[in-house]
Amino acid sequence: MGDFERVPVGIVGASGYGGVQLVRLLLDHPHVELVYLGGQSSAGKSFSDLYPHLEHRVDLTIEPVDVDTIARRCRVVFLSLPNGLAWKMTPALLEKGCQVLDLSADYRFFNLETYRAWYGGDRTDGEVASLAVYGLPELYRDRVREAQLVGCPGCYPTASLLAIAPLLKQGLIVPETLVIDAKSGTSGGGRQAKTHLLLAEADSSIAAYGVARHRHTPEIEQICSELAGHEILVQFTPHLVPMVRGILSTVYATLRDPGLVREDIATIYNAFYRASPWVKVLPAGVFPQTKWACGSNLNYIGIEVDQRTGRVIVLSAIDNLLKGQAGQAVQCMNLMLDIEETTGLPTLGFYP
Repeated sequence: MGDFERVPVGIVGASGYGGVQLVRLLLDHPHVELVYLGGQSSAGKSFSDLYPHLEHRVDLTIEPVDVDTIARRCRVVFLSLPNGLAWKMTPALLEKGCQVLDLSADYRFFNLETYRAWYGGDRTDGEVASLAVYGLPELYRDRVREAQLVGCPGCYPTASLLAIAPLLKQGLIVPETLVIDAKSGTSGGGRQAKTHLLLAEADSSIAAYGVARHRHTPEIEQICSELAGHEILVQFTPHLVPMVRGILSTVYATLRDPGLVREDIATIYNAFYRASPWVKVLPAGVFPQTKWACGSNLNYIGIEVDQRTGRVIVLSAIDNLLKGQAGQAVQCMNLMLDIEETTGLPTLGFYP
C-alpha cells in the first residue's frame, strides 16, 4: 500500500488518554490519514486547545458526532468512548461500510448477557455484536484480519491473557488454581477528575480495588474458557500504584505435571509466540518491569517455576495506553487493512 492510497480514519472520543494516544500513532502511520475527530462535550474546540503540545502537528477541530459525516469521510473509525455508547452508533457505521474498532467494553463479550450482568443497560444490537471479533491479535490474528468490527481488549485482560494463554492452550495447569495479581498506573483510570487518582491520594501508596468484582474478570474468564475448552473461573485482583503508565500482571497456577521445569515452560512460550512480534519472552532469571514497555507496544513476559510448591509464575508487563489500548487498536487496524501488523507502532520504550 503506497502513500497515495492512504486510508482515511477517524476517532470518536479523541479527548481522553486513549484518544490522544491514537492521534499520536495515526499521525505517524505511513498508510493512513487522520481526517476526523469527534466528540460531544468538546465539540467545536480545536484539538490543540485540549492538547497544546500537539498544535504543530494537529490542525483539526473536534466535530459533533454524526454517523453520516463519519461514514462519508472515513473508512476506519476508532470509538474511544465510555462503556455503553459505542453500540448505539456501531450498527449504522457498519451498514454504511466503515470498519470499526471499539476501545470500550461494548463488543468484547461473546455473550451479551455477560455484558449486561457486569455493565448493565439494554442492548438492541445483538446481531451486530455477534459479528464482533475480540481484538487480541496474538490469539485471534486470523479472525481480526477478516473482521469489520473489533472489540479491543481491556488493558488488564491484555497483560493477563498473554501471560496465561500458552498454559491453558497446552493444558499445563490446573485451571481452578489460577490467580492473577495485577497492578496499574493511574492513567488507566482516564483523564476525568477522580478523587482516588489525585496526586495527594495516590502518591506513596498502593491499594487494591474492585476486589472479587472487577469488570475485567468476566472478560478474562471468557477467553480463558475458550482457550481451555471448558468454563473457567479466575481470581483476579487489580491494584493502583503511584505511577502514570504501565501494567504488571503476575499469574500463579499449579502445574498438572510437577516435574516440569522453567526451561520446559519457556520452550512452550517461545513456540506459542514465535509469530508474535510484540511479545518478548525473557531469559531465565529476568523478570519484566513496566518501565521497559513504557511508550511501546511491547509485552514482556518472565517465567519461573517454583518446584517447591509445584506452581508456575508468569509475569507480564505492558504500557496500558499502548499495548493495553491505543497501540493494540492500531495493531488490529493494520491486520484489517492487510498491512504488516508492526507498522506505525513504537518498538522501543522510553527508558528510564
